[in-house]
Amino acid sequence: MAGMNAARRDAAIAIIGCVLVTAAITIIWLARLDVLRRDADRAIYVSELGAQGEPTGGWFMVAMLAIVVGGSLIAWAGRRVRAEVRVLALWTPSVSLWISCGFFLFASQVTCTPGCPLPYGSTFVWQDFLHTLAAVLAFAIACWGMLQAAFARHHRVIAVVSATCGIAVGVIAATGGIFSLLRFRTDIGAWLEIIATTIAIAWVVLFGIAIAVELRRSAPLPHAAPAPTR
Repeated sequence: MAGMNAARRDAAIAIIGCVLVTAAITIIWLARLDVLRRDADRAIYVSELGAQGEPTGGWFMVAMLAIVVGGSLIAWAGRRVRAEVRVLALWTPSVSLWISCGFFLFASQVTCTPGCPLPYGSTFVWQDFLHTLAAVLAFAIACWGMLQAAFARHHRVIAVVSATCGIAVGVIAATGGIFSLLRFRTDIGAWLEIIATTIAIAWVVLFGIAIAVELRRSAPLPHAAPAPTR
């Protein structure tokens, strides 16, 4: 009975995490659409939504904190998921998700300067460098978590979802990153970045849902005791 109660508790924790993370990506999209409503020609990257002086800065911080809290809850619920490949099994996908959330927390508090210039050459500023580094590491470690979960063979749905999202995020984010570094078609690069961000956050939600379903299946509701016979 104690094991069943723990499974239901963790399933509920996963669902709460999913709600928070879903709210976060919704806020990010609404903030971005608000910027486009005011200036349709502006190519804005996700980090710029939280830049100093941006009217969307407060909402950006709320969204990032919701990702941190929600992602941490989902990581707790899915702490027993482990890759079947030795190199990937040094730690669990949940640990990767927790580390990623830690970097997102840092990035939410150390935002970039107006315009979020790339931190190299004449535009180098420590604040931008630290924010960019934290954001890149957060995504990289989240992708590592996806890779780990993709090889969790005892969790088939999680493995398939993680492999699909991991490949999509890797390709799209890499393309957008190259465009940004080359300062080429930043309008397309900005769209690629938010699409990659959306897929990565969607993976966290899908991971949480899959965990909740697995936990609920492992802890069915107890049947009512049969009526005593005379």
